[in-house]
Amino acid sequence: MQQYEIMNKMRKIFFGVFLLFSSLLFANPVTNVRAMQEGNKIVLLYDIAESAYVVDVEIRVDGASRLLPFSTLSGDVGRVVEAGRDRRIEYDVLLDYVDGLRSDNISFIIISGPQAVDLGLSVKWAICNVGANSPEEYGDYFAWGEVKPKGVYDWSTYKYCNGSYNTLTKYNSDSRYGRVDNKSTLEAQDDAATANWGGAWRMPTKAEQDELRTKCKWVWTKLNGVNGYKVIGPNGNSIFLPAAGYLINSSLFSARSYGYYWSSSLYAGGPDFAYYVYFNSGFVNRGSNGRYYGLSVRPVCK
Repeated sequence: MQQYEIMNKMRKIFFGVFLLFSSLLFANPVTNVRAMQEGNKIVLLYDIAESAYVVDVEIRVDGASRLLPFSTLSGDVGRVVEAGRDRRIEYDVLLDYVDGLRSDNISFIIISGPQAVDLGLSVKWAICNVGANSPEEYGDYFAWGEVKPKGVYDWSTYKYCNGSYNTLTKYNSDSRYGRVDNKSTLEAQDDAATANWGGAWRMPTKAEQDELRTKCKWVWTKLNGVNGYKVIGPNGNSIFLPAAGYLINSSLFSARSYGYYWSSSLYAGGPDFAYYVYFNSGFVNRGSNGRYYGLSVRPVCK
């Protein structure tokens, strides 16, 4: 992964926001990065010599940095960006800073790189969880079908029910559990991987998790002091899955000893459950549990 930073010290006033576009230190594959203002948006243009699985934008304000949420970005970002000239990213500042942003020390960094690993399976697997910045970080926890982390995980806070397991409002094939729509796989707007990382990414299906579970070698290990599995594909490439535990209500359970990762597939035995893969140091298995649980998400892409 490489970073490219803008630096030509161009200040503009934007709805009371002072923006200092930092200068560009670039090398292949990203070159010719330019920044401009269009209405309430900041536009970043760039050329990319090689296709990248992920393009992110980082903002630095007064020395503090963070990745911009994809909900504030559009264009050639967050998905598989093909090689070419004049790739365009639009950043809607007021979606991110509702009251405006005032600083004379702001910079943007374009981050590109192959964050997907080809394990020799039907899909490529991301190197880290949604919400994480490295393979060993736990990242965020999501209820099944929700795209943002939250403070309390139970049926009373679950998006697609009216407070209980038998009042489901989406993804249901049994009238005993609520409104029937016969949907059994998460749609893009309800997929935590797609919503947070962009359109090329999604949560794995049950079949894709089964493929990972049965066709790869799983070795319990530590990465930078974090327990988890090194998952080695048929071609010898590998990813690391941390034992991040799970959330119920507002409590984290089993971190450091168990990992739980959602699939996008509804449980065939009851629509209030969904499939996941789970593990500890002694086994790797497929399971299912209530959709309101807060579990990890490891994205895949083609």
